[in-house]
Amino acid sequence: MKEQLIKAMQRQQIVSMMYVSKSGVITKRRVKIMKIVGDSFTAFCFTRQAKRTFIINNVLAILPVLHRKREII
Repeated sequence: MKEQLIKAMQRQQIVSMMYVSKSGVITKRRVKIMKIVGDSFTAFCFTRQAKRTFIINNVLAILPVLHRKREII
């Protein structure tokens, strides 16, 4: 998982992430990773509109958010 997070940070990608909190609640977040230190990382969370710190081992899955151009008819 750490390697995927590093790649997303280097590419400055926004990712969709499934995350389990300390209390066991699973949430889906859209984040942009800013810094990885040890077993945690700091990211801007678009869900909370704030900078947050996440534990790498609590990340269940990540997927890059793909932006599609809309067709104008």
